[in-house]
Amino acid sequence: MATVRTSGNSAVMTEESPAAAELQRRMRQAARRRRWKANIPLMLLFIPGLLYYVLFKYVPMGGLIIAFKDYNFFDGVLDSPWVGTQNFETIFKQPQPLNIIRNTIVLSLLNVIVGFPFPILLAILLNEVRRTWYKRWIQTIVYLPHFFSWVIIGGFIFTLFATESGTINQLLKGWLAEPFPFLFNPGSWIAIYVGSGIWKEMGFSAIIYLAALTSIDPSLYESASLDGANKLQQIRHVTLPGISTTIVLLFILAMGRVMEVGFDHVYVLQNAVVSNVADVISTYMYRVGLQGAQFSLTTAMGLFESIVGLILVLSANALARRFDRGLW
Repeated sequence: MATVRTSGNSAVMTEESPAAAELQRRMRQAARRRRWKANIPLMLLFIPGLLYYVLFKYVPMGGLIIAFKDYNFFDGVLDSPWVGTQNFETIFKQPQPLNIIRNTIVLSLLNVIVGFPFPILLAILLNEVRRTWYKRWIQTIVYLPHFFSWVIIGGFIFTLFATESGTINQLLKGWLAEPFPFLFNPGSWIAIYVGSGIWKEMGFSAIIYLAALTSIDPSLYESASLDGANKLQQIRHVTLPGISTTIVLLFILAMGRVMEVGFDHVYVLQNAVVSNVADVISTYMYRVGLQGAQFSLTTAMGLFESIVGLILVLSANALARRFDRGLW
C-alpha cells in the first residue's frame, strides 16, 4: 500500500511492506482480545439480566397467538381452533371493554400529566437545601412510601377516608351535615387514586433527577448569580435546561406505560360503587381471564394494550426528536 509523507515543499513516496501490514493486523487482533478479556466480568454480570428478559419477556410473546384462537386447556396453544380477529371484534363491540379501555387511558393520563412534574419539583427543592442533615432526613421520609406495598397503603387510605370512622370525616364533622363518601364518589375516588400514587412514588422517582442535577456545572449558577438572576430564574435558565434530557427520556418511558395501570393500586382501592371509573384493563384481565377462564379474550386485550403503548412510545420519541432530545 502506497503512502505519501510531505516535508517542506517535497513529497516522499513510501511503500508499506507486507510484513508491516501483517504486524498491524496482529496488533489489532491482540487489542480486540485484550478488550474482550477485560470485559468478561461485565459480560458475566450481564448474562442474568439477558436471561431474565429472554425467558420472561420474549419467550412468552409466543403465547400471543391465543389472541387469535378459541383457547382451551384440552387442545393447548397450538391445537385450539383458530378464530382470527373474533376476540378483538368482541372487545370493540361490547360496551364494557370499551368503558374499561377508557378508564385505563383516563387514569393513566392523569398519572402522567398530574404526577410527572412532582418528582422534578421535589428534586429541585432538595437540591436547593444546604443543610445536609435536614436534606437526608427529608429524603428518608419521602423515599419510604415506595417500599410499602399497596395493601399497607390501602389500609392507610381506608383509615383516613372511611365514611363513618375515617379521620378526615371525623375532622369535618363540624362542617358537614353528614359524612362524605370519599371512596364511593367517582370524583373523589379518582383524586385519591392519583394522589396516593404521587405520594408513594414521588420520592423514589426523584432520585434520577437528583443524580442528573449533580452533573450541572456549579459555575453556571455562579455566573447567573453575578448576572443578577434570582433562585427562580436560575432554576428556569440553568437547572431545567441541565436536566432536560433526563426529563424527556423519562417522559418517553412514561408514555409507554400509559396503558399499564397497576393492578395492585386499583384493586386495593376499587369497590362496586365506583366500578364505572375504577375498572381497568388489569382488573378486567384478572376477573375475566383468571377467574372466568376467558384466556383468549383477555390476551387480545393485552395485545391491544401493548400495541397502543408501542405507538405512544414511538410518537413521544418522534416529538422529542423535533427538539433534538430523542431517545433514538
